[in-house]
Amino acid sequence: MNGSGFTKRKLTALLIVGGLLLAIYAKNLLERRSFEGMSNTFKEVYNDRLIVEGYIFQISEHLFTIQKLIDHCQLSANHDDVIPQIMDNEKSILSIVDSFEKTKLTAQEKAYLSDFKSIIVNDLNIQDYTLIYTDSAGVNTTQVRKYDEKISLAQQDLDELSKIQLDEGEKLINKANIVINRSKLWSQFEVALLFILAISIYLLLFRGKFQLPSSDS
Repeated sequence: MNGSGFTKRKLTALLIVGGLLLAIYAKNLLERRSFEGMSNTFKEVYNDRLIVEGYIFQISEHLFTIQKLIDHCQLSANHDDVIPQIMDNEKSILSIVDSFEKTKLTAQEKAYLSDFKSIIVNDLNIQDYTLIYTDSAGVNTTQVRKYDEKISLAQQDLDELSKIQLDEGEKLINKANIVINRSKLWSQFEVALLFILAISIYLLLFRGKFQLPSSDS
């Protein structure tokens, strides 16, 4: 009878241990997926936010150079070099925009980036230097002012794009923090399961096994 009771305890122990081990395995699978999600989140922060912020900074520098060439066209030592310099900077901007467009974009980013690209391609494409300066008439202030206004609009698009990087980056960091906090809870849950597992094995396998026989026997 005692052997039968001990066998039942062993079977019960195996079922409990098996259930707890299955729960721990399931927890590890969920945690692995969580860490994969967190890894993807950090990759997204780097590839689609930090690198993009670098793109925006580079574009701003080229845009500033274009504005300087336009606003101070009369100071250029060689007027024939001004338009090629402007075009080179515009090509650099469009090359960076092309890389920008390959990142993961929100609907707002697509709109601002499309508007910015249109300004560079259609409004700042200066083909003739005489549009902004001639030796006889000097600086064409009206035309220069128009270009400055377009550059200002382009810079506003860049500022909005930069704000989006901060907002989206903050969302991604919050998402990563949620995963980290969830992982901490799962770790506590695993410790509790292991504690229950140890207690279950002790109670079901060893309790009463070494009890002394009663004096009546």
